[in-house]
Amino acid sequence: MISVGIRQLKAQLSAYVSQVRRGEEIVVTDRGREVAMVIPVSRERAAVMRLSQSERAAWAGGKPHGLTGIKTRGKPLSATVLEDRR
Repeated sequence: MISVGIRQLKAQLSAYVSQVRRGEEIVVTDRGREVAMVIPVSRERAAVMRLSQSERAAWAGGKPHGLTGIKTRGKPLSATVLEDRR
């Protein structure tokens, strides 16, 4: 398993995607902390299918329910994400 920082991953994304296509798993770090994992799609799909078939998870393709009524202060998350992308 490969460990790579976000900055390096962004700079050499094509090379890392090629490694993932060959079956390699990549752990993404942010300031030394593991924050994400990049795995081949086929493994992810197989894991989701196993969860779905075992009835431990279900997804109908829609947005999650049950989050209505939550109040937050400040600007919307979407505005923060758009600012971060600039």
